[in-house]
Amino acid sequence: MKSKLQTPIIIVNFKTYLEATGRKAVELAKQAEKVSKETGAYIVVVPQFADISSVAEAVKIPVFAQHIDPIKSGSHTGHVLAESIKEAGAVGTLINHSERQLKLADIDTAIRLAREKELISCVCANNPSVSAAAAALKPDIVSIEPPELIGTGVAVSKAQPEVVTNTVKLVRGVNTEVTILCGAGISHGEDVAVALKLGTQGVLVASAIVKAKDQYSILRKFADATKR
Repeated sequence: MKSKLQTPIIIVNFKTYLEATGRKAVELAKQAEKVSKETGAYIVVVPQFADISSVAEAVKIPVFAQHIDPIKSGSHTGHVLAESIKEAGAVGTLINHSERQLKLADIDTAIRLAREKELISCVCANNPSVSAAAAALKPDIVSIEPPELIGTGVAVSKAQPEVVTNTVKLVRGVNTEVTILCGAGISHGEDVAVALKLGTQGVLVASAIVKAKDQYSILRKFADATKR
């Protein structure tokens, strides 16, 4: 059964950082769950494939995969099957992250596969027009992430607010139900608050939390910002 989305939402992508690999992935997920319980914030964690099972067993907050391939079961060595991430305990997946991009036809297939398996689909897009094209394919979430700002500490919600507002306008023109997030450079609680004021329903974050010396503190600031 697909997990029901709540908003505002904070999705924490662990990427392949050592600070969120193996045992540390479980530790970070537990910190996220602690903050979620304390604040009521809806927090999703996105560990590496090898860590999905251990993270999903350790926490009750939603766990997503970082990617699925547009394939059915069979002869696809080295690919990621939607069924496999679900069996491991994931309730959703990122699709088309800027570090794992797909062709539009493959994005469409991945969204359909996720829907068939009752997995939440979060499609990443690098500009407003691509966001609108993705939204037309009816994923559960679209996240706007200008790649030039990813990992910079310069938040898209502040550096390029017009990108966020244009995305919201275009996406709503083709899909009134999809959840809209923004990512790239989200580093402070204020960045989260600004993103919500611009019309998004949450954020997709990574290094600001994963690589923080005090992961709990940053998570708490982000969560508190969703309550303003």
